[in-house]
Amino acid sequence: MPTGVALRDVREHLFAAAERILIRDGAAALTSRAVTTEAGVAKGVLHRHFADFDGFLADLIRDRIAGLSVRAAALRESAGTGTVVENLAGTLTAVFNSVAVSLISLMIFRDDLRARLRAEYPAGVPLLVDVVAMVADYLSLERAAGRLEPDADAQMLAHTLIGSSHLLFAGHRDTPPAGSDVSRMIAAVITPALR
Repeated sequence: MPTGVALRDVREHLFAAAERILIRDGAAALTSRAVTTEAGVAKGVLHRHFADFDGFLADLIRDRIAGLSVRAAALRESAGTGTVVENLAGTLTAVFNSVAVSLISLMIFRDDLRARLRAEYPAGVPLLVDVVAMVADYLSLERAAGRLEPDADAQMLAHTLIGSSHLLFAGHRDTPPAGSDVSRMIAAVITPALR
């Protein structure tokens, strides 16, 4: 392992290495040794910045959840423009084409990681809970703009869309689903609520 190499943002460098492993090899392959090897740093680097490996993973998930705020703002701004299906398809494809599906698998795979995140997320799966909230907020804006029926349940529609998206993308690890499949799924859920 190289030593004496200055890293500008050690946390992000290690997080990016962990994501590459998750996407390429899956949750079972993610170890502290694998992360530091992938990052090209000594193993001690990870432990200088994080109390332990589950602490590192919890911070990775928190960081990626915080990153959703940019996507949430863009989705909010799209309310009233384009079509609801197109707006959702772009957002859900971006979210689920990212490392999100792998992070969800990781949380399911590691009991200690789930336990650490349980204090912040007493119910539901971290990341998925945040994406549901983002989509429900957007759908509420579309309902207020008159593009969804007044009685459309934004929260239940969001739950249905996120669950369906997760299942659709989780089944395509190497090749993401076609955009037409994503749009078709969204339309099947949303069309009854559209005005």
